[in-house]
Order: sequence, then structure tokens, then C-alpha cells
Amino acid sequence: MDRFNLAVIGATGAVGRIFLSILEERNFPLNKLRLCASERSLGGKIKFAGEDHCIEPITNELLSDSDFVFISASSEVSLDIAPRAAKLGSIAIDDSSAFRMDRTVPLVVPEVNSKDLDQHKGIVSIPNCSTTPLTMVLHELGKLAKINRVIVDTFQSVSGAGTGAVVELDSQTQAMYQNSKIQTSIHPHRIAFNVIPQIDSFTESGYTNEEMKMVNETKKILHRPDLNISATCVRVPVKIGHSEAVHIEFDQNIELKNACSILSNSPGITLLDDPEKNHYPMPINSEHKDDVMVGRLRKDVSSPNGLALWLSCDNLRKGAALNAIQIAESIIDKRLI
Repeated sequence: MDRFNLAVIGATGAVGRIFLSILEERNFPLNKLRLCASERSLGGKIKFAGEDHCIEPITNELLSDSDFVFISASSEVSLDIAPRAAKLGSIAIDDSSAFRMDRTVPLVVPEVNSKDLDQHKGIVSIPNCSTTPLTMVLHELGKLAKINRVIVDTFQSVSGAGTGAVVELDSQTQAMYQNSKIQTSIHPHRIAFNVIPQIDSFTESGYTNEEMKMVNETKKILHRPDLNISATCVRVPVKIGHSEAVHIEFDQNIELKNACSILSNSPGITLLDDPEKNHYPMPINSEHKDDVMVGRLRKDVSSPNGLALWLSCDNLRKGAALNAIQIAESIIDKRLI
């Protein structure tokens, strides 16, 4: 079996560390691993497979020596690193929003549109961590009938905003119990014991950038520019795990049993739907899981051709790191490298 050199940009971040953990779990065909992070982390060490790996600076030598370059950093970093890596012969798999809507860059969820990898030109983009589970469910249910409209409300954990947001939730929670001053720096308002109906900045339409990412990315991944979709994205005081309330309208009536059947047999999806026993997806039972958990599946009483459902997903795994590794695995399987 061929083995591959891999560089991880942003190795010390939340997604970077999960990436390394999953890489080891899946026994990825790795030859050499090189780790990079911000300047303040240079010289530090991260253990992988029982060995210490030093944090290196990002150089052209490192990029050219890598078959795959996984980037979990800001869009500014990705806009610099990804084209350089591609030009030097590597395949950049980018977790930022920098290239998601670039027509020349595939935006991929392997269970949904792995065929798009055939057109890659050295850069592949990973969707927003809330877009990924949504497209997986829509892709499968869309096999039953054409989807006309989707309304989705997300309940996104603070880890989606980075490690600092998790620390802020902890510190605010502690401060409230101690009746001390609340410090807010990451979120626009206190997140402890609160929900914030804003993720990212607002656009002129009244939607946030996060909401429009979901709208536009979903259309691109599903190859459905005509799809009517609206999103409301909410930050909730949960550390890990994004959840979504999804309402789907089809062009014809869908039997509930058929929807349950297709979701039960879909790759990367676990149907957890037994209301009588209070069994349904939650962040606490999706954390550390690879699959998207789907439940509360029911006919939409407001629409004759509608279905309603609830899903939860580990945003650091399938929402980011796992999806990146699956993209690399798909590229290898397709012999595109």
C-alpha cells in the first residue's frame, strides 16, 4: 500500500488536535507527518502515535514535501497557504471559508458529492460545520422525491467559534456561580445560560454571513442552485455538538416509513428515533461520534408534502476533521494523487 506525507496547518487548535486523533484511529496510510501552527507555538511538541512531533514553520520545502496539506486556520492563512501548496504539487484540504464558493474549487462531503473531487486542481474545500450534516440528510431524502424548500434552524456549540469560546463559556459559568463580573470577548453577549441568535456579522438582507454560508454551500454541494432554503443560526451554551431543526418540503407526499428506511441505511447517518423511550439525538450523544444522528422524524402538520426532523453532529469531527480525512481517503481511493 502506498503511504503519504501529510502536513497539518493549525495542529494545536481544537480541530487540528481532533484531526490527529482521528488520523490515528483510522489507520491512515501515513508515511511522514509534519505539524505547523502559529509563531507562538513554534518549537512546541505534540504527541502522535507515541512519538513527539515538533511544531515547524510553514515553508515551501514543507509544502512541497507533503502529499496532503490540511489547513485549519483563518481564511487569510488559507488564501496564502493553499495556492502555494497546490502550486508546489500538494493537495490542500482547507477548513476555512476562503475557497468554498470558488467555482474552480470542489466543496465536498464524500457521502454526498465525492464525484466533484475528480475536478480538483490542488485545492479542496470543506463545508461549514453545520452545512455538512444538513447536506447528508437532504442528499438521502432527495432520493425519494425532489426537494422544493428547506427551513433550518441551527443550535451551534461554542467550539465552533474556537478554543477561546469554550474557555469563555467556562469562565462565564464560573463567574455566575461566584456572582463575580462577567467578561465577554469572543461572543457579542454573555453565552453562559444564554442563547445568541447571531453567528458572524449581519448582511444587508438581515441574514448573518453564517446563515448565508449554509444557504449557498448547500446549493453548491447538492448541485441545486434552484433550491429554496432559509437558515437561522443560533449559538448555544454547549461545548461540542451542533444540532439542527430541519423542515423539508418535497414536490410530492413522502411516506414516513420510506424516509426512516432510507436514513437507516445511509452511510454516515444513524437514525435515533424512539420518542416513547425519549431516544433522540442530542449533543451529549453525538459527541465523539462519527455519524450524524437523526431523530424526531415526523410529518410536517403545516405542509402536506413536508417532513420535519432533528439532527445532532459532532462539529469537530464530521463537521471538520473527519470530513477532511475522508476527502483525502477518497482522493487516494480514486487514484487522484
